[in-house]
Amino acid sequence: MKNYYNKNFKANYNTVEIIDSNVKRLLAKNPSPFTFYGTGTYIIGHDDLAIIDPGPLIESHIFNLLKLLKSAKKVSLFITHTHADHSPAAKVIKENIDCTSYGYGPYKRKKFDTNFEEGHDLTFKPDIYLNDGELVNGDGWTIRAIHTPGHTSNHMCYGLEEQLILFTGDHIMGWSTTVIVPPDGNMTSYIESLKKVLNYKYKIFYPTHGGPITKPRQFVNALIAHRLMRQTQIINELSKNNLTIKEMVSKFYKTTDKRLWPAAEKSILANLLSLKDKGVVVDEDNKKVKWKVI
Repeated sequence: MKNYYNKNFKANYNTVEIIDSNVKRLLAKNPSPFTFYGTGTYIIGHDDLAIIDPGPLIESHIFNLLKLLKSAKKVSLFITHTHADHSPAAKVIKENIDCTSYGYGPYKRKKFDTNFEEGHDLTFKPDIYLNDGELVNGDGWTIRAIHTPGHTSNHMCYGLEEQLILFTGDHIMGWSTTVIVPPDGNMTSYIESLKKVLNYKYKIFYPTHGGPITKPRQFVNALIAHRLMRQTQIINELSKNNLTIKEMVSKFYKTTDKRLWPAAEKSILANLLSLKDKGVVVDEDNKKVKWKVI
């Protein structure tokens, strides 16, 4: 996958960037190994605005966003999912201006592991629950909601129909693979959701983190191949020896920043659980310590 990644991204935290004739981006200053240079909030339209992922609870980001929104005639907030770097700013925005929030739904689990992800916004509940394929119309834009579980169970991508742009949230990121953290993250669902996106004809993808993906079909096919390659790699290694997840990570992620190894353990676990559901591997004594091929 490394040949497909695009890390040529200039972080601009103080100025709204025009990225298309009807689309702007405002970047939150929350860089990390998981968020790249930060959360990109997308602003679609002119007087009637659609906002995709208002972002984290960072005062400067919310201040800059509110400055843009207060002169709008109408504001709609679209949430890709409820990780804490995507949805929490919606609450503050709604306290300051009249607007409507949209999303698949709230995060249904009460426990999550903040060592491996940003944590979840447990307070977010959309004003309007969106169904897969549902359209929302505004002045100069039409947003299609596409349910893409895998990274999280409540993840949605949003298509801007007039310009054939897909805003992919964390489902597809151009700078890195997406972390899948069980039990809410699910590798089988993730791969199915990648295939689902290929059914649409969007010409360019804009993820919440990083720059655009300009050859989306090629990129998604490479993502699917990479995930399936990892599963084959796991099967091949387990056919030789029973291994722990940590042992697999040290084999498969030798060249990866070790700060990301704990997250890699979660992705390996997601692959193992997917293979276990298919009856290919099993964990000894159901303790998820050592794994073996059946």
